Amino acid sequence: MAKSQQTFNKLEKEKKRLKKREDKLKKKEARKAEAKEKGKGIQFAYVDYNGNLTDTPPDPSQKIKVDAKSIEIGIPKRDDSDIEEVDPIRNGKVSFYDSSKGFGFIIDTENQEKYFCHVSGLLDEIAENDKVTFELERGMKGMNAVRVKKV
Repeated sequence: MAKSQQTFNKLEKEKKRLKKREDKLKKKEARKAEAKEKGKGIQFAYVDYNGNLTDTPPDPSQKIKVDAKSIEIGIPKRDDSDIEEVDPIRNGKVSFYDSSKGFGFIIDTENQEKYFCHVSGLLDEIAENDKVTFELERGMKGMNAVRVKKV
């Protein structure tokens, strides 16, 4: 007589597969039931005068009438009277400069900010602890000191 082809291991795998299938069907039914319950939630959402969502309608006594002509679309024009003129030439002190590599850093005397300085932005030769004047220009990693002169 021949042995049965069904081994214990095969039986266990089959049981696990059937159990997974049952669990999957149970989860599917639970999701369907949950979706039906969620559908019974708030049907309308109102926005109160603070901009929050509520389920009660807003109080009509707090309604504000807005004239459509008074609404400006776009960026408002800037009033140049409140802008102060800033001197583009700044004073500072060279905190570090490597002439072999061609770069260094300058500390602004007014706000103690440190700015990068490259050899291409120099008008005079500089060294560490020199007092200099410079202008700022936007670089790839921040503001750079350009047109640097010794004082």
